[in-house]
Amino acid sequence: MSEINKFIQALQNHKPLECVCNPWRDYHHEYDIGEEAPALRAAHLQHYLHLRVPQARFILVAEALGYQGGRFSGIAMTSERILLNNHQHVQPAAVFDPQHFRRTSSKDSKHLSATQKKLGFNEPTATVVWGEIRDNNISPSDVILWNIFPFHPHKAGQPLTNRTPKEAEKEEGLVYVKMLQQLCPKAEIIAIGNQSHQTLQKYGIENKKVPHPSMGGVTRFRQAFKELVQQ
Repeated sequence: MSEINKFIQALQNHKPLECVCNPWRDYHHEYDIGEEAPALRAAHLQHYLHLRVPQARFILVAEALGYQGGRFSGIAMTSERILLNNHQHVQPAAVFDPQHFRRTSSKDSKHLSATQKKLGFNEPTATVVWGEIRDNNISPSDVILWNIFPFHPHKAGQPLTNRTPKEAEKEEGLVYVKMLQQLCPKAEIIAIGNQSHQTLQKYGIENKKVPHPSMGGVTRFRQAFKELVQQ
């Protein structure tokens, strides 16, 4: 078994705390296309990492997986809309060969809006981050997008919401950040947002910080990211 597959298997075997979806293991009949959905998302992550391990130059680490992004794509800060080629500014080939992608959110779910059913989920953070990778002429294979807590934490009884991960959850997730570091030993860790930066610092993981693009921080994120990657 390859090191990438061992990494994915470790993610699949992880049993998170309450109100958490493990997208590479968990299936939900109201939101997913079928019981094959977790395996499809694991395959997406495998294709994604295969193009980036071990040569990645940067690992961008945010806080947790979002329902509009990795919950259904299987890849952090990456939306289905990008991979379905329904995004105006980001091409699916930047992530991996789109012939390997299969949508996992259900077009028939009553919980999705008409636009989500037609085009797939869209995550604002994914749009900004992928746009900056492109605009700074960075090869997509040089960047791995990740989260301190790599699973999707949600509010009780509301699977299509996001919540801040608990301290215990972030501590659990750091295991996988360290595994990624071993897979890509030359990669520089860039924390997205204060919470990510402070958690990494607390547990002795060296990193550089950029502001999170949410909450009106897009301009500051772009400026800080450009300064870091062009050093």
